[in-house]
Amino acid sequence: MITAFNTFVFNPLYNGFVFLIDFMPYADVGLAVIALTIIVKIILFPLAHKVAHMQVRMKELAPKMEEIKEEYKDDKQEQTLKIMALYKEYKVQPFFSILVIFIQLPIILGLYWVFFRGGLPVIQLDLLYSFISEPELVNMNFLGIVDMGGRSIVLALLAGITQYIHSHYALPKPKPRSDNPTIKEDLARSFHLQMKYVMPVIIVGISYTISAAIALYWLTSNLFAIGQELLVRREMKRHQKNHESGSN
Repeated sequence: MITAFNTFVFNPLYNGFVFLIDFMPYADVGLAVIALTIIVKIILFPLAHKVAHMQVRMKELAPKMEEIKEEYKDDKQEQTLKIMALYKEYKVQPFFSILVIFIQLPIILGLYWVFFRGGLPVIQLDLLYSFISEPELVNMNFLGIVDMGGRSIVLALLAGITQYIHSHYALPKPKPRSDNPTIKEDLARSFHLQMKYVMPVIIVGISYTISAAIALYWLTSNLFAIGQELLVRREMKRHQKNHESGSN
């Protein structure tokens, strides 16, 4: 398993990172971190974009799903059939999102591992492909200001702030707390609060503790995800507006 991960994920990403360092102005490692993160995000964009569309549709269907659950609360089989019919009507594939997440996870982990285990400024020559040359210079000072091998509280805080903003846009709003909440409702509410408020704090801690390169990676990744979320929302609004104008 580890061998396959290294062969198909970590090694290609590491070699791409080393190539970008040699290609960047002044061999700036920070610019290479940003470039590699964006390249990977662009490659994954079609899948992630489709998942984002699914998530927006799921949010829109939430009230109808609650109505079905309430109406058929005593008949779980009929409830499931009605919900599946609703998914089919609105062309929603909830399990596709899970599949895409599993596809993306090794790549995202590999990207993180490159910056965490890369060992810069030393280049691991035994990991380089024959057609990738060792950079003559490895400049660890991002824009001449931030040491990528050191710690940066500014980049760490920005990573946490952008994670919070992304969670605000991406996570569905929890239902108002009922008088007699069920365990499921409490768990859903707890998960929402943890993802929105605890996760950014964790990312700040990880980003500051490990290195500025990790902080810059999270910051770049979050900014890309926020832009993607806003793009999807704009597309969905335009689609809805066209649909309403077509109906009239």
